[in-house]
Amino acid sequence: MDDPSCEPEFSAGHPAAPTTTDDAEGHAGHSHGLEGAATPTGKHRKRLILVLAITLSVFLVQIIGAFISKSLALLADSGHMLTDATGVAIALLASIIATLPANSKRTYGYLRVEVLAALANGIVLGVIAVVIFVQAIARFGSEVEVQSTPMLIAAVIGAIANLVSLLILRSGQKESLNVRGAYLEVLGDLLGSVAVIVAGIIIAFSGWMVADQIASIAIALLIAPRAYSLLRDVVTVLLEAAPKDLDVDAAREHMLAVPGVVEVHDVHAWTITSGVPAFSAHVTITDDSWSERGYHAVLDELKACLMEHFHLEHSTLQLEPESHDIPGLRSHD
Repeated sequence: MDDPSCEPEFSAGHPAAPTTTDDAEGHAGHSHGLEGAATPTGKHRKRLILVLAITLSVFLVQIIGAFISKSLALLADSGHMLTDATGVAIALLASIIATLPANSKRTYGYLRVEVLAALANGIVLGVIAVVIFVQAIARFGSEVEVQSTPMLIAAVIGAIANLVSLLILRSGQKESLNVRGAYLEVLGDLLGSVAVIVAGIIIAFSGWMVADQIASIAIALLIAPRAYSLLRDVVTVLLEAAPKDLDVDAAREHMLAVPGVVEVHDVHAWTITSGVPAFSAHVTITDDSWSERGYHAVLDELKACLMEHFHLEHSTLQLEPESHDIPGLRSHD
């Protein structure tokens, strides 16, 4: 862990301590750079459009191949491809809506629309996994002749397309829940295509049709964990839990190391949307620091501390002189 010391150089001549508190930028009422166009999903919009085009094309190939070959596994994989296309389309729509400006009723604008889109995507993934699993179980014991050649051709085309889509989305999947959701879906599609290819090869050389149902179940089992992972991350954001890569206790310790800071309380950390964490706290400083060292000097050091060690661009800090302390009001230490 970094040394809990936050004492960057600051220039003399700060203005006298104001009578009101302000945010970590030192200016009340501005947007803190939360415009929707800067969200991680918005940054990768062109990649999502390209992946959507690829996914829809492969869906058409696989759905035709599934009906020709009578393969449940290929039909399941094509259904998953359609779900992926829907998820990417939702993510794109959400990224556009998220660029709408904030107003007095929606102070964060529509950034959370991206999170709601990821929620819908996760739910649809879960439903698809259950439907595929049930259909595969129901098909056991039936005599369905699967044509391996069209099954293999469609599956190979799907695998190649999914590999290309993975390479396109790889750079953005760590920054955005929606891009990550699309990346995980394409990864699942790739694995599903591999399962269909294996099943097709088995059917072609042995005539063992049960391989088709087994591949379908494997695809369902691949989808389910990804749906759970995406939904878990979405719920974490909606419950306004602290970002998983932010150590709130460490942030408090770093702030306490700033000269003049006596106490840090009412600390809150949450995620507005993917890649946009937020942080707020009440900071008690000594009366001497308030009058001699300067309110803005302490505020600037706290801001630099949170930026340097925790990459918190959006932090709202309320500074209070030690003599202003009111016992009993600190319910969120």
